[in-house]
Amino acid sequence: MATPIFQLSEEMQQSWDYVMGQMLSFVNDTHADVDMAYDFVCEQLGIDSFVDNEDAWNDFYTYWEAADNRNTNFYNIA
Repeated sequence: MATPIFQLSEEMQQSWDYVMGQMLSFVNDTHADVDMAYDFVCEQLGIDSFVDNEDAWNDFYTYWEAADNRNTNFYNIA
């Protein structure tokens, strides 16, 4: 079971979970850096910021880091 990020309402938690899934696709498609991904999440949720919520930031960064493929080696030359 996932750890709740927004405990104010179940609806906000569902929105957060949905946007995290969308962010994975967004980062994979656009190669978004962390700032671009942060702006994407804020825009999707209709909020100005969530960086002051440590749980939200940590969850966001974990998702972004998992999606960030800029440092992946696509070719393994031996």
